[in-house]
Amino acid sequence: MDTHRKLRAMLTTGALCVLGALPAAAPALTVTSAECGEGADFIRNAARSRDNGMTAFDFLGRLESDLVAIRAYPAAMRWFAKDEDDERLLRLAAASVFERPRPALEHHDAFLASCSALVAVQSGPSADQGGPLRR
Repeated sequence: MDTHRKLRAMLTTGALCVLGALPAAAPALTVTSAECGEGADFIRNAARSRDNGMTAFDFLGRLESDLVAIRAYPAAMRWFAKDEDDERLLRLAAASVFERPRPALEHHDAFLASCSALVAVQSGPSADQGGPLRR
């Protein structure tokens, strides 16, 4: 139990630090609007895992292990987590599932809205056509 308390404190502190930095420098995502939908599905499934008894420690540990493994592949071959900003967005949303539990669909919709808004801002005046974001 003590380990879970420590993890919760670390996640909360880390999330607050990252979220505090976002207004000054929004993440430069490399994802598309279609990938935002897929990421939202992942976050919904994270909430379902939580509802079925998976702990934050286990889920976030597996996510981190997966992100490490994914980095072995070129960015063009990766799903969603192509760079640190993409990983950070996914990691924060997954942590939020456990830190601020809500129904799975609410987590899905919140992630989709946030990710899509970032895609729209970074895409500029033209609509995202499903390709990589321009930097």
